Amino acid sequence: MKLLVGLGNPGAKYSKNRHNIGFITVDEIARAYGFSNWRKRFQGEVAEGLIDGTKVMLLKPATYMNESGRSVGEAMRYFNLELKDVFVIHDELDLPVGKMRTKTGGGHAGNNGIRSLKAHIGDDFNRVRVGIGHPGNKNAVHSYVLRDFPKADRQWIEPLVDAITSAAGLLVKGELSSFQNKVHLATAPIKE
Repeated sequence: MKLLVGLGNPGAKYSKNRHNIGFITVDEIARAYGFSNWRKRFQGEVAEGLIDGTKVMLLKPATYMNESGRSVGEAMRYFNLELKDVFVIHDELDLPVGKMRTKTGGGHAGNNGIRSLKAHIGDDFNRVRVGIGHPGNKNAVHSYVLRDFPKADRQWIEPLVDAITSAAGLLVKGELSSFQNKVHLATAPIKE
C-alpha cells in the first residue's frame, strides 16, 4: 500500500486557493483512476484504488495545513507504512509558477504543512513540489497562498495536474526521476 497525500485546507472557502494545489491534484487522481468515494478517516478524507496495479490510498488531511502531520501520521501507523511509501503533493513558493519538482526529504522552506509532517513522521518522505510562485514580499506570503488562483492560471494548472495524474503510476512505484521527466515533457512548451 502507498499513501498519496494532497496538502491543503478543508472546506469550500479554500478549495481554489494556491495552498490547495495538493487537494486539487489528488481529487483529479481519484477521478481519473476510478477510486472509491471519499470518506472520513484518519482526521481527513480518504479514497482507495489502484494506480497501474499498485494499491493506493489518497488522503486529504482535514486538520488544516498547519497540522497535516497528525492525519498522515495516524494513517501511516494504522497501515504500518514506512516513509518511502508516503508521497506528498504540496505548493512550493520557491518554484516558478507551473513548475514541478520531486525530492525526498529536505527542509520545509516555510511551508507549515511540511513542517508539521516532519514533526510527526520524520524527514525522508517523498515530495511532489508544485510551483505557485512567490509574491515578492515575505510579508505578503500568508495572504498570497490563501488567495484563489486567478483564472489565467488555469492555462498551466489543468495541464500540470493532468500530467501528474497521467504519470502517477511512476510516482507510486518510487520512480521519482522518471515521473518528474514525464511530467516535464508533458508540460514543456513546444519549441518551433
